[in-house]
Amino acid sequence: MTPKQATSGSASSSVRALARGLDILRYVNRVGEARAGEIAKALDLPRPTVYRLLETLEELGYVAFSATSNLVRVTRFAAALGDGYALTSEMTQAAGPIFADYAKRVVWPLDLTIYNNAAMVIQETTHGRSPLSIDRGMTGYRLPVLRTSAGRAYIAFCPENERDLILDHLRRLNDPADQPFLEGRLLSHLIEETRARGIAVRDSGEFRQETASIALPIRSGETVLGCVSLIWIQSAMSTRKALEDYAEPLAEVATRIAESLAD
Repeated sequence: MTPKQATSGSASSSVRALARGLDILRYVNRVGEARAGEIAKALDLPRPTVYRLLETLEELGYVAFSATSNLVRVTRFAAALGDGYALTSEMTQAAGPIFADYAKRVVWPLDLTIYNNAAMVIQETTHGRSPLSIDRGMTGYRLPVLRTSAGRAYIAFCPENERDLILDHLRRLNDPADQPFLEGRLLSHLIEETRARGIAVRDSGEFRQETASIALPIRSGETVLGCVSLIWIQSAMSTRKALEDYAEPLAEVATRIAESLAD
């Protein structure tokens, strides 16, 4: 076999694997959830091939296995292949002017984040403009879900089936820093407390010792589109003071962003 023939054979194999992976992704998206054996039968593929491709899709964040069953489902990250990116772009464009409108009233930095593949990703921020920020260049920064107010707001207010998928994904990733927050009683208390308060809080040094934050979801019906957060230097203000002074304007920001998407 010549080098050219070997290269051609390798390329053909890669294209075939890609095509099969996309077929699997489309099938799971269409049926909602499935087992590897069901996928293999429906697509007439060898079961070992299906397992291998599902593992690759999971590593890339497009599917997630249930922690309590053999079912696999697509993640929100897969939605970015469709109109998810357009919605994120629209939300980001709306957030910039709204953040600017609140610059004098809310001097502490604001973040707009969306959930993406086991993290809250900053899409828009005033860190670069706020005189009280100690961070710069935060756009695109990936924040942990369970240890930030944005992530807590997201999992507390998103639909239960989506929350289960996210938590299953985090358990499978097995990040040691997340383990205490995945413990049953603490996790339930965290979600229940956030829902009862109506706003998520991070103020115990679980992510960054020097800062604290509060966050609210941006909602469309039962769907959480993203979150808006306010971050402050912990030594400069108590959580109680932050909630008293900034919960209301933060809620206004979240509402205005949501309303801009409905126009």
